[in-house]
Order: sequence, then structure tokens, then C-alpha cells
Amino acid sequence: MKPIHSFFLPVVLSFILQVNAFAQRTAVSGTVRDAVTKETLPNVSVFFKDTQIGIQTDVNGKYTLVSPNPQSELSFNYVGYRTVFKNILPSATQEFDIALVPDAKALDEVIIIGGKKVKYRNKDNPAVELIRQVIAHKDENRIKSYNTVSFRQYEKMLFSLSNVSDKFKGKKMFRNYQFLFQEQDSTLIGGKNLLPVYIQEKLADTYLSKNPEKNKTIVIGEKQVQFDSRYIDNKGLKTYFDRMYQDIDIYKNNISVISNEFLSPISDGAPAFYKFFITDTLKNQKPQIIELSFTPRNTNDMLFEGKIYVTNDSHYAVTGASFGVNKNINLNFVRALKIDLDFEANDKGKYSLSKSNLLADFGIGKTKGIGFTGERTVTFKNYEFDTVLPDTIFQGKSTVVLADAAKRNDQFWEKNRLDTISKNQLKIYGNIDTLQNLPSFKRTMKIVTLLFAGYQNLGPYEIGPVNTFYSFNNVEGLRLRVGGRTTPELSKRYYFENYLAYGIKDEKWKFFLSGTYSFNNKSIYEFPQNYIRASFQRDTKIPGQELQFVQEDNFLLSFKRGVNDMLLYNDFYRLDYVKEFENHFSYNLGFKKWSQTPAGGLNYINSNNQLVNRLTTSELSLQLRYAPNEKFYQGKIYRVPIADRYPVFNLRYTAGLKGVLGGEYNYHNLLGSIDKRFYLSQLGYSDVTVEGSYIAGKVPFPLLDIHRANQTYAYQLNSYNLMNFLEFVSDHYVSINIDHNFNGFFFNKVPLIKRLKLREVVSFKALYGGLRNENNPNFQTGLYQLPIYENGAQRTYALGNEPYMEGSVGVGNIFKLLRIDLVKRFNYLNNPEVSEWGIRARVKFDF
Repeated sequence: MKPIHSFFLPVVLSFILQVNAFAQRTAVSGTVRDAVTKETLPNVSVFFKDTQIGIQTDVNGKYTLVSPNPQSELSFNYVGYRTVFKNILPSATQEFDIALVPDAKALDEVIIIGGKKVKYRNKDNPAVELIRQVIAHKDENRIKSYNTVSFRQYEKMLFSLSNVSDKFKGKKMFRNYQFLFQEQDSTLIGGKNLLPVYIQEKLADTYLSKNPEKNKTIVIGEKQVQFDSRYIDNKGLKTYFDRMYQDIDIYKNNISVISNEFLSPISDGAPAFYKFFITDTLKNQKPQIIELSFTPRNTNDMLFEGKIYVTNDSHYAVTGASFGVNKNINLNFVRALKIDLDFEANDKGKYSLSKSNLLADFGIGKTKGIGFTGERTVTFKNYEFDTVLPDTIFQGKSTVVLADAAKRNDQFWEKNRLDTISKNQLKIYGNIDTLQNLPSFKRTMKIVTLLFAGYQNLGPYEIGPVNTFYSFNNVEGLRLRVGGRTTPELSKRYYFENYLAYGIKDEKWKFFLSGTYSFNNKSIYEFPQNYIRASFQRDTKIPGQELQFVQEDNFLLSFKRGVNDMLLYNDFYRLDYVKEFENHFSYNLGFKKWSQTPAGGLNYINSNNQLVNRLTTSELSLQLRYAPNEKFYQGKIYRVPIADRYPVFNLRYTAGLKGVLGGEYNYHNLLGSIDKRFYLSQLGYSDVTVEGSYIAGKVPFPLLDIHRANQTYAYQLNSYNLMNFLEFVSDHYVSINIDHNFNGFFFNKVPLIKRLKLREVVSFKALYGGLRNENNPNFQTGLYQLPIYENGAQRTYALGNEPYMEGSVGVGNIFKLLRIDLVKRFNYLNNPEVSEWGIRARVKFDF
């Protein structure tokens, strides 16, 4: 029996001690309100009297306070209210609500209204009056108030897998590499282990001029983790992170964070969307500093909550800020967000930003599961104001990277970093190199690349994209395809791409071959492009279908509505020269010989009622594109532009050459478009496209503008989703496309529904154009007849006196990925095989 007693004795003693400790535990929770208005009060200090155990109430006025020892009294302290002491039961768990009475010394008049709950209001609110003074003095306090400014800036970005479980840490691939992991600060973002995967540093000198308004940044040093380029584009990754983690300027009306626009707490319209409270005054400083707390009126909106610190003088300058987002915010995958801004007084008596820190933790689940943490810290020093800056500083591009910036050694960084960096963070550079050499890690990256990029890398050649290997349509039946392209491992000058496809039903082979030569010895997928390409393609195409960033034989596009039996067999001979410039202006000079043969339900019938089996054209084209400040992420298949507020201009001229390599027609086609995103603060954003085209010359309908239609069930932003393929043709048109996302502005205010984090979207598309008599076969001989259905009904039309219009209302962010639109077609409803209503879906990953 003795061994048994020896085993149970420490267990029993431990249990008794724990019971005794729990018996002495004091726990109190409750809500603090204003005794007059009954409004809950945030940031009230609650303490067990004569102890250091305390907490502040949250945005809803709630608190929970726990002590392992018996406690008998609570204190409640809040600026502008009388301090309250209340007795509680020691060694007990209890709820205790309290109503604080405003301090009579701070109030001229107290009005008590019975029967109704008085809501928070801006009128006669000293906190709101203070924030309005801050807003009124923004222009004099922001950095742009100086004639000239120069400073040095050091930036550090760190990204890690967060909340890493012990099970993940113990995987076989990491068994001998435990040094890769770091302990996570659980008080900051939760979890236990971190796996740092990326770090980048940048040192730059910045110069600003007010009149004329100019800016120049000279990067004198930059350094980042380099991943294997076969799997990850390092420049694209850096661009994407830079877009998500932009500079934080609290003086702007809107602050861009994680690709979303948040209303600044000192924006012109802030009092309409935020609640403000004066929570403290720091009197031991000159000038005195007032602590101003703020919280969203609606916690689901794209708004911040936190504190700002303002000088109590005639300048009302911001001296610091610490804020994040509410847990209820309609923001996807963000577990935590924290921003800290520090300002320092300069010799002119104003405050300039000295340090900013932005930390965000992402994850599928709110608290559980592995996540991803990013942190960006920027330090500013060596400010000089209103000095004479020579004009030569601002010559050339606004951002210049010195030739040896990426070659700086460790001694340079040790000497020039403006902020401290831990030894663990410095180890990331070497640790990632070690990780990438693990065979198991390489296998994992190959699988990830195949799933997300669609290509399987085989060294100098990669196979893909896999989503095109299988598809089907009414003409080809089952369509099988296999292809791929060379990689920079084969050559940085020469690139080749090919595929082979076969239709089971039409029993025809299709193929594509291209060869590209890069003049700048860079990948042809890397900015700025400078290459010449020759290609030949024999394949099918649906007239009027135009896709963005999607292969036409993508399996998911096989599912279509309505009659879908028109197809073209095409032979394309192309020669293109593409040149991009650092300012994001580019041109594309091309020559194309195109032979097309109609198939399925499409026939080319001339004015003599004879079938035309083949139409051949030769075209010379020039396309100009200007996209100032454009940023994009470079993927394996194409570049994906990152939407921003800057416009994109396109202009294309095409000339048909009769008699050149079999070309049958002379014509001129001029096409122009402007794309721009408009941010409307709390009302979300609108993507607007304006487009126009004019064709000069007599041509048959296949060479007219065949307007972009969509007969799939996927919502396409740039197509008319209830227009049938080849339903409308024009030789001149203008169009407007507006797609507006409210970011949940209305849903966020509806009880219960707001918990779903849904977002409202609306769109409107209008197309106005026509067909001149010279290109209308009803008025002109020598042209092809417009297509008809088998029953003789008209299939293709010219636009009449009214524009084609359609619109939609939709719900986005369903399951954080899905958007569903109810689309309505407003006119031309008497055309055969058309629908007035339709439901379309679109998958979109967004924060």
C-alpha cells in the first residue's frame, strides 16, 4: 500500500491547494454607465482598492476583474465623473453594475430626461469640440505645410506563420530544424510558436517640395529574403506586401490598410462616424497632452478604434496614436490589427512622425488554427525643414534605387539602421535559405505551385495550366489539351510556349506555338517588358467572348446557358513587339494575319446567298497604354494588376490591309478606354470603365465590334451578363460600366444580418452605338448576312436608338469568397433566346 500512498499524496495535496486558492479567488464583472444618459462608458479604470490589479472597460462599458486573493472594495475612476468606491463580497464570483455621476465642477448644467434613453450625441460634447479643432488645424500640422522637407527613413517588414501548433512544429520535415521557430508574444496576437518566413529592410532619403509640388525618394539600401524564383516571384511578393502595408498618414481623410480604405479618426467627416471621449490629461508635459479615445458608432464598419494624443494649445497637433479595429468589423481573415504612431517635436514647435508600426495577424479562424502575421515598422530621422533643395534632386523618376542598393553588406546595415533589430530577426535571412534546401519543403512548394499557379515545374520547362486540360462545348464535344512553356532556367533571352488539343466530336487537332526573344535579358513576365514574339495558333474561339485572366478553355467555362453552338476555327499568324517604360507607359506594335472559318450554328453567307467558308484579314496595329503608379503581382500565367485609385488609359489603332498576305478588306479601327477606381470613404468604392470605338471602312459583320457577351453562369465584370454571344454588332459605340461595392455599409446596420459580414454590390452597364448603312447588309450589297437561328429568327442585331442596358444588385462576401448577383436586362427584351433576369456568381478572395 505504501507505493500507492506515495503516488496519491502529492496529487491530493495539489488538489487541496488548488481548491483553497480557488476558494479565496475574487471575481467581479459588470457594466459601467453614465448615470444621466444611461450610455455605456468605455475606458473606465476599475481597480481592486489599494492594489495594482485593474482593467479598463471595453467599448461596450463591460469589465471583468479577477484576483487570486480576497478583495472587499472596488474603485471606478473616469475623467469628468466622480470617483466611486463600492464594497463587494470577498472570495466570491459576482456581477456588479455601476452608474457614474458626472462631476458637477465640470458641468454647467445637467438635464435629466425621464422615460427615454438619451443616445450619445455630438452637440455640446467637449470631446467632439476638441476633435473638430484637430480637424480644423490639420493643414498646419501635416508635413505638407512646410515649403520643403527632407528626411531619412528606415523600413523593416517581417512576416511569420503564427499560432503554430506543437503538432505542426513536430512534423518530420522540421525535426532537425527546430531553430527555425520562435516563441510568439501571446499577449499581442495569441498562440505559442512563430515560424518567420520573410523579412525585408529598406533605407531611403526622401525629399518633398510644396510649390511646385514634387517628391523624390532615393533608395540607398534594400535587402529581403530571396525565395526560389521557380515557385515565388520575389519582386511581385514585395510589391504585394507594400500595397497591403502602406504608409500610415493619420492626417489623410482615408487610410489604406490591407487593401481597404479606413476613415481616419481626424478626417473631415469623423464626428459623423466615430464616438469620442476625453479619457485623460497629461499635465506633466508642456504643452499639456489630452488623451482622446474613439470608437466606431457602428462596430461593423471599416473604422478604427483606439486613442490619439493631442496638444492642449492653439495648434491641436497629434503627438501620438494607438489604434486597431473592433472585433465585429466586416473585415475578412484579420484576427488582430494594431497601429502605433509616435511623433516628436521639432525646432519649429511642430510635431513630425518619428515612428510608425503596423501589425496584422491573419487566419481562417478568428482564434484557432495556424495564421499569418505581418509587421511593418518605419523609423524617420534627420528631418530638415524649409531648406533650399536644388532642382536637380527632383529630376528623373520619383523613386530611384541606387545601383548598389541591393548589395549592401552587413557592416553597412549595422551602421545605418535607424532602429534596433533582434538577433532572431537577423537569422531569418539564413534560416529561409536552409529551409528551402529541405527536400520535403521543395516537394510541398511544387504541390502549392501546381494548385495555385496551375503549372508543374520541371526545371527548364513547366506543364500547364492544369485547368485547361479538360473542357467541353457543343462543337468540339470533349476537348483534351496538354501544353506548357519554357522557364528562365533554359534561357533568360529565349522563351517558347506550346499546347496541343483535340476535340472528340469534331475530330480536329488544335495547337499553339510561340517563340519570344527578350531584349533586356529579363523574364518576359517581368516589368518592364521588352520583347518580340512570333506565334501561330490554330484553335477555336467563341465570337464575342472576351475573358480577363482566364483561359478560354477553362473547364468551369464549359457550363453555359441558352443556345451556344457558334464557334470559329481560327488560324492566327502574329508578330508583336512590346516595350514598357519605367513610368508605366507602354506600346505594342503588332502584325496579324487571321483566317477564320465558321462552325456549328454560325454561317457566313454573302449577298448572293452563297456560303463563305473562309475569311482572311491582315492587320497592322499599335496599342498605347499608360497606367501611372500601377502596381501588380506577377503570377505564373499573367500579371494581376492591384486595383488602386489611379486611372489606366488605353488607345488602340488597327488598320486592315487589303491585298497583303491574302487580306480581303481595308478598314481602320480606333478604340479607347479609361478605367478608374473611385474611393467614396464609408460608402465603399466604384470601379468605372468608359470605352468607345469607331470603325472606318466597309466590312462584313465578323470584322465589326462584336460586343462582349456572357452565356456562362459566372458574373463577368467587363461583359454584358445577359447578352448572348454575337447578339449585337456595331461600327461605332460608347459604353460605361459602373461596379460599386458598399463594403457592408447597409448590412452592417441590420441586426443579426450584420453578423454574417455580407457586403452589398450594385452595377450598371450601358452600351450606345449603331451600324452605319454602309456596314448594314439590310442597306448595302457585298456584305455578309447577319446570323439567324435554325428557325429563321434573327440572331444578330445592330443597336437601335436606345442603348443596351443591364444592371444588378448582389450580395458579396458570402463565406468570405462568393458574390451572387441578381441581374436584370432593361431593354431589347423581344430578341429571341434572351432572359430578362438572371443569377450569376463570382468567386473573389478579398479582405
